Amino acid sequence: MSIPKVSIRQVKAARALLGWSQTELAERSGVSEPTIKRIEAADGELGGRVDTAAKIRGAIENAGVEFLTEGNAAGGAGVALKRQG
Repeated sequence: MSIPKVSIRQVKAARALLGWSQTELAERSGVSEPTIKRIEAADGELGGRVDTAAKIRGAIENAGVEFLTEGNAAGGAGVALKRQG
């Protein structure tokens, strides 16, 4: 099973939606803050090591954010809070 790609812009948008700093994302994901800063300084797809990207994505999804892909009901790629209940 492959994990759909997310963009760095989506990661930044998710952090903003959650009110998280880069420091908080680092703490919650187990990825170092310098790595978060380096990743977010780029543009394009969330790349780097597969396990690093999975940790970042997992922390954000566990906090209640859903990554939306192109062609979803809302239109383009983005982020949204998951519906509760």
